Amino acid sequence: MTPAAARGDKAHCRRLNLSPRTGRRKGAESAQRSMRVRIEAMSRWFTAFFVLLLSACTTLPPRVQQPASSALADTGGTPLGRIAAASLAEAAGGESGFRLLPSGEMAFDARLALAEAATRSIDAQYYHVHADTAGAAFLSALRDAALRGVRVRLLVDDYYAGDLYLVLRGLAAFPNVEVRLFNPLPERFGTPIRRMLLSLHEFSRVNRRMHNKLFVADNQVAVYGGRNLADEYFTRHGQANFIDLDVLSTGAVVRDLSASFDRYWNSEQVWALEQRLHALERAMKPAERRADFDVRLAEIAGPPPNVPPKDYLGQSTVRAQIAQGRLQLLPGSARVHDDPPDKVLQPPDPNKASPAMRAKLDVIAAAREEVVIVNPYFLPGPVGLRMMGEAQKRGTRVLIVTNSLGSTDEPLVYRAYSRYRADMLRLGVQVYEFGPELVRRSKTFGVFGKSTPRLHAKVAGVDRRWMVVGSVNLDLRSATLNTELGVTIDCAALTQQALGLLRADAFGSMYRLQLGEDGHTVEWHVRDDSGQTQVRREEPHASLWLDFVLWLQSLLVSEDAL
Repeated sequence: MTPAAARGDKAHCRRLNLSPRTGRRKGAESAQRSMRVRIEAMSRWFTAFFVLLLSACTTLPPRVQQPASSALADTGGTPLGRIAAASLAEAAGGESGFRLLPSGEMAFDARLALAEAATRSIDAQYYHVHADTAGAAFLSALRDAALRGVRVRLLVDDYYAGDLYLVLRGLAAFPNVEVRLFNPLPERFGTPIRRMLLSLHEFSRVNRRMHNKLFVADNQVAVYGGRNLADEYFTRHGQANFIDLDVLSTGAVVRDLSASFDRYWNSEQVWALEQRLHALERAMKPAERRADFDVRLAEIAGPPPNVPPKDYLGQSTVRAQIAQGRLQLLPGSARVHDDPPDKVLQPPDPNKASPAMRAKLDVIAAAREEVVIVNPYFLPGPVGLRMMGEAQKRGTRVLIVTNSLGSTDEPLVYRAYSRYRADMLRLGVQVYEFGPELVRRSKTFGVFGKSTPRLHAKVAGVDRRWMVVGSVNLDLRSATLNTELGVTIDCAALTQQALGLLRADAFGSMYRLQLGEDGHTVEWHVRDDSGQTQVRREEPHASLWLDFVLWLQSLLVSEDAL
């Protein structure tokens, strides 16, 4: 320190009435006291906020036991039963028949066509039914089926149902319709975030959701996979749309799927919609509720789906095939793996996977030649890294397809996944990420216009023979918190069809990740219009502001809860 600087320091200390020796220490103490005051003030504010919040919280009344019911068994003579039997006979060689539904438009129309063709029963189980044009069309189809005398059972997870209660109230007033809710939140109305904040006193329960997606018509034809019932799952949204995959099935697997539905429908975690209605709502005459349903649906209804005559695989629509009396199916067998409904009451154990996740991991671990994992939210953790390392040692090719930062709808999950990328690449795993502008350019997975394409399919293909499809994400939320439904299909032709979509695209819709020359940094390789490979060393779609926001969020949410 120069003499002048020393003098200045002493003068500064005199102005603060401090000695040069103790000035820095006492200044620090003063800053600490000031910080403590601010922290105490913030603590008091947050305490007051949460006291006020909790004072507004409601509690669930005691659950009323509902009559048990089961899937109808005597439906072989229905039109769909005859079509299923004839189709399975033509697809000789398996106890079940399968068809991929890769096109969002076709997958949506398939559900509507099956609802229109059903004559005895419809069972629908979904994590999310949205109050938009897709949700309106689906609920209208359920109403119309009920008016024809079809028994309709609709089971919806309660988390996203806050904006749908008044519509469901009307639907449940139609004869032959019963609506039930899984694991309801105490607060009934509002956005999911608002309802969750008003349910913090029961957070450990309400943070556990039913993620299953299943549709069964006449206990003869089933549709299952990754799609919920909202516009963005069926290429009907103006801003963002999902790339997803469903499977349509007939045969033995349908009975197993119906048994899964029944386990949930009759479980202690499911409440009748009627019990969640207020007294004045229950006092409404059924005719008034039905009229209100029609008015509300008319307000959100949109145009019918614009369905192309054939999908990416050259398949005609399910509607057209029903009209012809035959579904074009591939023969095989399948096993259904569902989590027990009371999983949401069990203490989460990050070291123990539930049945749906365990089954998926077992199929992946059995791979000897190749495993292709397509998953939008991929958090392998130490266990997943170890499995990939063991597969590489056996000489098994491991390929991961997931979202990029630009295509994900869960950037916080992506941030957690990004911590594993370099380790996977060092193990020899091939990693690809969907790029939104690349998907729009290739058009292999649909025409998205100006909307953002986002991967949502949850598929694993093993040794070009087995395929696991359903709702299971490879993350700890699927493993320990949410209930899930998965189906393992033994059908080489179907598996190769699904993987063929990736090969037909030649990964033109994706970034191929590689390690840089230093062996630590990640590079994004992409082919341009001329076929030349371009290398990006800065993460596509990233920004300093987004990185900062995600970092802050990561301090509040652990990877276990993502």
